Amino acid sequence: MRTILMAAGLAGTLLLVGCNSSDNDSPETAQDDRFTLQLLHLADVDGGGTAAMFNVDQFSALVEHFRSGMPENTVVASSGDNYIPGPIFQASQDARMDAVVGVAGEGRGETQIQNLMGIQISAVGNHDLDTGPSGFAGIISPDGDYPGARYPYISANVDFTADTDTAALVEEGGQNAGDIPGKIAPSAVITVDGERIGFVGAVTPTLPQITSTGSLDVLPAGYTNNNAGLDALAASLQPEINGLRNNGINKIILLSHMQVLDVERGLATRLEGVDIIVGGGSNTLLADANDILRDGDSIQGDYPEIFTSPAEEPVVLVNTDADYKYLGRLLVDFDDQGLVITDSVDPATSGAYAAIDSVVDPLMTSPIIGVVEVADVIRDILGELDGSAFGITEVFLDGRREFVRSRETNLGNLSADANLWYGQAMGGDDNPPLVSVKNGGGIRAPIGQIVSPAGSTSADDVQLLPPEANEFGKPRGGISQLDIQTSFAFNNGLVLVTMTAAELHDLVEEMIKGNFTHTGGLRVEFDPSATARSDGDSNLGLATDGERVRKLEVLVDPQAADESGRWDLVVDNGTVLGDSSRPFRVVALNFLADCAEVTDGSENCGSGWPFNGLANPQYVDLAGPALADNDPGLTDFSVTGGEQDAFSEYLQVFHPNADNAYMVPVDVNERLIPITP
Repeated sequence: MRTILMAAGLAGTLLLVGCNSSDNDSPETAQDDRFTLQLLHLADVDGGGTAAMFNVDQFSALVEHFRSGMPENTVVASSGDNYIPGPIFQASQDARMDAVVGVAGEGRGETQIQNLMGIQISAVGNHDLDTGPSGFAGIISPDGDYPGARYPYISANVDFTADTDTAALVEEGGQNAGDIPGKIAPSAVITVDGERIGFVGAVTPTLPQITSTGSLDVLPAGYTNNNAGLDALAASLQPEINGLRNNGINKIILLSHMQVLDVERGLATRLEGVDIIVGGGSNTLLADANDILRDGDSIQGDYPEIFTSPAEEPVVLVNTDADYKYLGRLLVDFDDQGLVITDSVDPATSGAYAAIDSVVDPLMTSPIIGVVEVADVIRDILGELDGSAFGITEVFLDGRREFVRSRETNLGNLSADANLWYGQAMGGDDNPPLVSVKNGGGIRAPIGQIVSPAGSTSADDVQLLPPEANEFGKPRGGISQLDIQTSFAFNNGLVLVTMTAAELHDLVEEMIKGNFTHTGGLRVEFDPSATARSDGDSNLGLATDGERVRKLEVLVDPQAADESGRWDLVVDNGTVLGDSSRPFRVVALNFLADCAEVTDGSENCGSGWPFNGLANPQYVDLAGPALADNDPGLTDFSVTGGEQDAFSEYLQVFHPNADNAYMVPVDVNERLIPITP
């Protein structure tokens, strides 16, 4: 008898399992009338660290071994989350990836590995959309010598035509999967040994809460994880299944990414015409007593689980763990009516195959050469760029697009402080900057881990964690070169300009208008409901028409004994105090402030920031040769005068180790403070 260790909370659901439904073999189904399918499946290459690159070689060897034994009867499929923003995802942007993917770009190394592994079809997972519909489209679409995904993505409960970035990739359901690589469809068909197998995709209806869906429509709207919600979800999928059945297809597989295996269990008893469900997103390890597990792992359910549909059809449910740790292998027969013969599933051949030496070596197989070639380049990049740390953080550094462009974040503050310190070091002591400003759009990614716990469908469960340690030597919380280059991918240069109190007031009015910024040396209170500054990059000084800034202070002497000595109150109750022409030296990104170098106002300012027409800008480029000797010289991977150099050197001075780790929480709110008058 098999030993089954069930995950907590599954007992009620398992009452739905059909105890005797597994035997649908009958004398009328002769052995010669059976059709045999070998389904090799994976999901959730989404650990966010580097572990997948240490499992993928042996995983590909398993795929190659089992496929080569039954080449005419095999399908290789994924149930989603084929990548996740993180070190591997970021490493694919390195120019060295051109040699193995054609054109480097985020997520492309992982996609090329899956191409070379022979994946034929995939569900859409939540992490596949973490960079939004635009990022997803850029990863799966061809780009010059980059082939894109050589397989289609499928999802029957997401309208991808609703977003302009994915609309052009949408195809009708029911087409041959091999004819629509790099496209998105609700379903597709793969012919196996003369038999057409229909595949329908499904993703959790909680998608808008746990990833970046843009304008995509996800069904059912207002989903709740109860019987009514499951009924509505099943109703959103059944029409696509029926369409395949009406086209004469009687063998249908649901590639499902529901995050919670109980949802797939619920669908198994609600959908008609589905023979096999491949789960995804829950990281639930279904296995049997014959399977060798990785150290520390335990069986969380039987492989496969058997259910009965409303039409009294047997339904087989399978799932495996993440990050190329296990290959799922389902070897199953169908009868001449297209029904699964559940007794044909032999635990000796079907189950979870661990991608470890003790499982792979006895099979006398080798990794897929192309997979290893791509993985080797990624591993080289990771070892070089993500194998050490310039500083340590105890917290997640929030560089997520929707936050850095709408509110103060700890990464925004940290990088603004780094720029201010660097500007003071590079500019000399005669006229040091007191203020640092930068736009949110210059921060391209967070530093740390965004973890959606297995089984979670709620935004409240998402964990924001510091960077994890890796096998290359990076410690927990380590901020590596790869992290820095990814977060500050533009590596904007830094410049110094001088602004009057009135000009600084007008600048801050622009900064809080909606083109949100991050600051160092400033403390601002503003009313977001008041009149916003008008458009235009010419500084208006005292004539500013913005009325949102209620209070503006500049930190002039951090060592002063009292608040009045530390801070210069520039604006109070919306009015500039004192001499409106008193100067403040400001460090800013050259993208924003290069226009100040040309005093006639003929140059446009980046993002329309008002650096044009300053009274006496005294513009200085920190990357200029005259200041090269002022570079602190603590790191050398970035050009002098760039944001990456400023950030890495600041970390070396202020947060070099665990004893001096950065600890400001994610939800910081101390510099640009919205108020209600």
